[in-house]
Amino acid sequence: MNLESLVKPEVRTQPVYEPGKPIEEVARELGLDPAGIIKLASNENPFGASPKALAAARQALEQAELYPDGGCFALRQKLAAKWQLPPEQFVIGNGSNELIELLGHAFLRPGDEVVMGNPAFVVYKLVTLLFGAKPVEVPLVNHRHDLAALAAAITPRTRMVFVPSPNNPTGTANTETELLAFARAMPEHVITVFDEAYAEYLENPPDLRPLIAEGRNVICLRTFSKIYGLASLRIGYGFAAPEFCALLNRVRQPFNVNAIAQAAAVAALDDDAFVTQCRRDNLAGLRQLEAGLNELGLEYVPSVANFILVRTGAGARRFAELQRQGVIVRPVGSYGLPDWLRVTVGTREQNVRLLAVLGESLRAG
Repeated sequence: MNLESLVKPEVRTQPVYEPGKPIEEVARELGLDPAGIIKLASNENPFGASPKALAAARQALEQAELYPDGGCFALRQKLAAKWQLPPEQFVIGNGSNELIELLGHAFLRPGDEVVMGNPAFVVYKLVTLLFGAKPVEVPLVNHRHDLAALAAAITPRTRMVFVPSPNNPTGTANTETELLAFARAMPEHVITVFDEAYAEYLENPPDLRPLIAEGRNVICLRTFSKIYGLASLRIGYGFAAPEFCALLNRVRQPFNVNAIAQAAAVAALDDDAFVTQCRRDNLAGLRQLEAGLNELGLEYVPSVANFILVRTGAGARRFAELQRQGVIVRPVGSYGLPDWLRVTVGTREQNVRLLAVLGESLRAG
């Protein structure tokens, strides 16, 4: 049987997302001791997860034989209290990635257009292509989303526009005033998706709830993978109008979020002290990396997230050289940035090692 003749045409040409390599794989490939490898490639929290979240996850594991709550009742109640919104204005996903895919299931048809910045999180483009829609990529200006240019790219065929703030891979953000004005200028046939995966790293993140109260076609996405340190559990959420969330729940798979992740997320929302400390330590790490990169004479994009984009020249070669020394970073040639690396902010000790190994690579030519 020829599977190629049976598969949908868009699947044959669908690009594949390439995640950062795990420590164990790098150790096997290069014959390194896993204990000596540091991973600064995937914007994970180097300070771990909230102790409260870990304790709740362990307790939930004691009932592993039971299906999870398919409606994520406790988590939606906790989010409702945090955001001062009704529980029906939240939809829970297997990471915010799944919510991006659910948006495609619910709203994208072949021939639709989806507007996004370039470079921005590659999953926007992947989901657009998966549903036969057309990605319309708008170049960033000074590594930052040009909201006026995004607005100018809207046509009658536009179904959705993605606005990540802070943006991955550049670490830049737009202001609350800019984001509110942008959404308010969108025509009624366009859904505005604000991806706020890194918003907790901002001291005063934008509050976009007024847009929902105004009846705008807007959804805000958040994740527990970044500052909350629960990346391995895959859990995120979106908040929008009740009818918007109801539509996404129609295309959401039953039991899409496991019970351990739900329990950990509920507890993580109670640990404000952990989040505050991670935000402070991340800012200190950013300043440490900036100082070190200045000493090395390297260009970088000032970041407000938990990573920094660095122009090292020959990004793929630098990546390989660092990896051989047990330091995993992220090459971003696939984002059209072949001379750059994206580096996650690590612990103080990890940052010191990264800068030292990078310096050795530069001195070697």
